[in-house]
Amino acid sequence: MRTIDWAGDHVVAVDQTLLPGEVRMLRLCDVDAVIDAIRRLAVRGAPAIGVAGGLGVALAARTGRDAGWVRAEAARLRAARPTAVNLAWAVDKVLCHLDEGTDAVVDAAVALLEADVAANRALAARGADLVRSLVPGPTAVLTHCNAGGLACVEWGTALGVVRALHEDGLVRVVFADETRPLLQGARLTAFELGEMGIPYRLVVDGAGPSVIARGLVDVVIVGADRVVANGDVANKIGTYPLALAAARAGIPFIVAAPESTLDAATPDGAHITIEERDEDEVLSWAGRRTAPDGAAAYNPAFDVTPADLVTAVVTDERVIRPARGERVT
Repeated sequence: MRTIDWAGDHVVAVDQTLLPGEVRMLRLCDVDAVIDAIRRLAVRGAPAIGVAGGLGVALAARTGRDAGWVRAEAARLRAARPTAVNLAWAVDKVLCHLDEGTDAVVDAAVALLEADVAANRALAARGADLVRSLVPGPTAVLTHCNAGGLACVEWGTALGVVRALHEDGLVRVVFADETRPLLQGARLTAFELGEMGIPYRLVVDGAGPSVIARGLVDVVIVGADRVVANGDVANKIGTYPLALAAARAGIPFIVAAPESTLDAATPDGAHITIEERDEDEVLSWAGRRTAPDGAAAYNPAFDVTPADLVTAVVTDERVIRPARGERVT
């Protein structure tokens, strides 16, 4: 099952807010519906929201409205979530075909689906080869948030690497951080690992660095929402402490992301816009207030891991080693 797909005249996508309890497909028929799905995390994961943005442009183009209106709708899609560069990349990639007509726009958007699958399979194979070269024998992996098939069209980035290792019998166990405040690790990564038959243990976010420090982990593998020119990496909040712990423990910290996640135009992490989400995600759970009345929250969705802590960034085309000073070009 694909996380997101094109159904001829509309977009279909798994509603990830309902997993693992219910698998329900959304029918997204216009730009407003796509933006809503992206913002409320029904569609989430950098590659998946990129594809959703591109398909949203196709929906806009199919209305037959003038080019100026379509470009305005594309700008709204582009701004739906600011940190993940894949969204702007995919919207722009599809929009550049607008002058060629509606069919060209739709074809470009639909092409993103197969391209994402191919890219993630390629980076998974390259990432697995890298892990084999760094870690002998069956491996204990720690991962954060969800970077599996649900974050992409299918297959996955960080979990794609884990899947490729597992198929060769090289995964001993995966430690999956629960990922506060919306539990993407507990709800989604655990769901995917179970479906693949990969042994795993769920840990709270605060335990992740300690699990590494105790020597229970051989390698940390995470996805990314943006990798900038100097090799700094934006990923789900809570990633940075894992990189610090991995550096202290002397184990590899690997980022798996397609080329579309690389942003050579942004010089360093200080220039990345960090999305801040509604404080109710922290103050409440499942519709019930869990914090005292009057409490306020700070809810950044992402943090930035400095390049010197990143052993490697693995893409569908190459391996970049930011800790050695290699840059994104």
